[in-house]
Formats: sequence, structure tokens, C-alpha cells
Amino acid sequence: MGFWDAVTEIIDAATPWATVEAEAPADIPAESAPAAESTEETTAETEAEEPAAAADEAEEEAEEEEEEDEDEIVDPKETLEEECRNSKECAPAKHHYDECVARVTGGTGAEGEDCVEEFFHLAHCATQCAAPKLWNVLK
Repeated sequence: MGFWDAVTEIIDAATPWATVEAEAPADIPAESAPAAESTEETTAETEAEEPAAAADEAEEEAEEEEEEDEDEIVDPKETLEEECRNSKECAPAKHHYDECVARVTGGTGAEGEDCVEEFFHLAHCATQCAAPKLWNVLK
């Protein structure tokens, strides 16, 4: 028994809730459900609730408009890396990646071929290009 096995067993023993088992809720038969009172009372109640519901909907619409109006925060790292991916500095890596993607999606690539290596070369190039520019933005 190795060290990590012992640690794993201790953690499993200390967390009995790690395995969750749940039961489906029981269905309530229709007979035990409360019956509606009279139709006159329910229509009077719904008529009284309609103006309140309209006010709630108006408030919700106003909140949604405010949320839409707020500018989303744009990550400068993402924009800088996108610019660098398309720059002449990373053109060879992008070219190799695009060729690989075309080859794999066209079905002419080797069996089981993926473009992970080419993608990481492109991502590394973009990161190296964007890093100095990012520090200037963050200062």
C-alpha cells in the first residue's frame, strides 16, 4: 500500500457524503390535493393579482434592459492573443494549424490524426507575442 493509497482511503473515510443516493419524490394522489374553493372566489383573486403581475413583469423587463445595457468586460489577454494569432509573427504556426485542420476535416489525414500539437504551437506563439503587450495594458 502506497502513500497515496493511504491518503485516498483517509479522505474517503472522512467524507461519507461522497456518494450521493437519492430517491424520487413520491407522487401525491389527486384525491389528497386540496380542492379549489368556489369559482367566484378564485376569479376575484386572479383579477386582484393581475395588476400586481403586470407590475412585476414591467420590473423584470426593466432589469433585463439594464443588464443588456451594461458593457461586458473584455479580457485584454484574449484580444491581444487574437491579434497575435493573425500577425505575421505567428503566420507559420497558423499556416501549419490551418493545413492540419483542412487535412483532418477533409479525411486525407492519417488515421487518428488530430491537430493538438499544431494548436499548442499556435497558442504558444500567440502567448509569447501578447505577453509584453499585456503587461503594458495591466500597468
